[in-house]
Amino acid sequence: AGNSSQISDGAAAVLVMTAEKAKSLGLRPRARIVAQAIVGSEPTIMLTGPIPATQKVLKKAGLQLKDIDLFEVNEAFAPVVLAWRQETGADMEKVNYNGGAIALGHPLGASGARLITTLLHELERQDARYGLSTMCIGYGMGIATIIERLKN
Repeated sequence: AGNSSQISDGAAAVLVMTAEKAKSLGLRPRARIVAQAIVGSEPTIMLTGPIPATQKVLKKAGLQLKDIDLFEVNEAFAPVVLAWRQETGADMEKVNYNGGAIALGHPLGASGARLITTLLHELERQDARYGLSTMCIGYGMGIATIIERLKN
């Protein structure tokens, strides 16, 4: 369908460790995880989990929507981003800056890593600080993560 993402082949890996471990290995941390949230929402209303997940992760981080420089909102279907935007009021100029899953693909099992990696690269390109990634994870659940790009 023209309003949904294709199922793509893909593989991904993200290296996550403490700052101390990175230093001991001679690695330069590029970002830190500020906060994460997983929520359950009404499962009969499909694909709305990113909305309460966004609200919860912002509260957990002590941040407001205006503090976030870029958003990656995974959209298996186009209405996901539209509903999310309607409820959050986010500036669409900051959302899926390089295209979402419909444009870039939705590799099952790799989408989370793809979202965070895309977000981090764009934060670096724009010399921005905070990014928020959110997606549906099935059966009425949503997940969101806020990262902060580190300047070294």
